[in-house]
Amino acid sequence: MRINARLDDEAQAHISYLTQATGQSVSHVVREAVARYHAQLKARQTAPQHLLALAGQGRSGRSDGAALYKQHLGEILNKKFAKPAA
Repeated sequence: MRINARLDDEAQAHISYLTQATGQSVSHVVREAVARYHAQLKARQTAPQHLLALAGQGRSGRSDGAALYKQHLGEILNKKFAKPAA
């Protein structure tokens, strides 16, 4: 694919720096930037799906977990961060 793009001075300076620092062509720098941006965006979009797959997989032994999760979380945090008696 051939691309014709208008860049502002700052973007042009960034590309010039990257080509000089790496010794690569403008085409290579742009391809690499697109590949990295694509991977970053893809990771952000798929990460929550992996977490959602874990929902409901654990067993706490409690039947009221969904209704009282804030209370249970508070109890756990109080135990973990409670100051020792003086």
